[in-house]
Amino acid sequence: MTHAELLGYAAAACVFVTFYMKTMVPLRIAGIVSNFLFIGYGYALDAYPVLILHLVLLPLNIVRLQQMLRLIRQIEDVTRGDVNLKWVKPFSTTKAVAVGDAVFRRGDPADEMFFIVSGRFRVQERNVDLQTGEIFGELGLLDAGQARTATVECMASGELLRITYDQVKQLCLQDPKFGFYFLHLVSKRLFHNLSLESRNGQPG
Repeated sequence: MTHAELLGYAAAACVFVTFYMKTMVPLRIAGIVSNFLFIGYGYALDAYPVLILHLVLLPLNIVRLQQMLRLIRQIEDVTRGDVNLKWVKPFSTTKAVAVGDAVFRRGDPADEMFFIVSGRFRVQERNVDLQTGEIFGELGLLDAGQARTATVECMASGELLRITYDQVKQLCLQDPKFGFYFLHLVSKRLFHNLSLESRNGQPG
């Protein structure tokens, strides 16, 4: 068996392996390896169609791999909380709130979430204060009845960014980074609420 044939079999084996891979990063890496092997095979046998095809596919696979690794890094940053949600501002509207105002009350319809630009707010049922930079109201998106589970009142005048659940859904579909952030945010809030209920002796 010649070296060229060995390259061809190895390249074919890499392609075969990609069909069993369920995650994209290893699949792209296997694709890049097979590109190199097919390039060597095509060059050794003067198989120009194979050579040209994989010379074109190689940079494409490398670019896609870089994009995926960049997205993974962004997601890791997001789940560490290193994210500035002010980029959501073009999709939101501002709302000025004065001391004593209720942003929403328990049982109200839930159709939007809020990002605190300034001021201080309190979740009355849990006696928890919310500060600048925090998000609230996101759990209503996952509630079957889409009703508020608590009352949030303004304790110090400030400004909110308001974004509707329809816009949140669109952002989750359009931007995986936002989708992962929203998933992380909701799970963090749920665990925090469960912890508060446990400390207060309430059922989880």
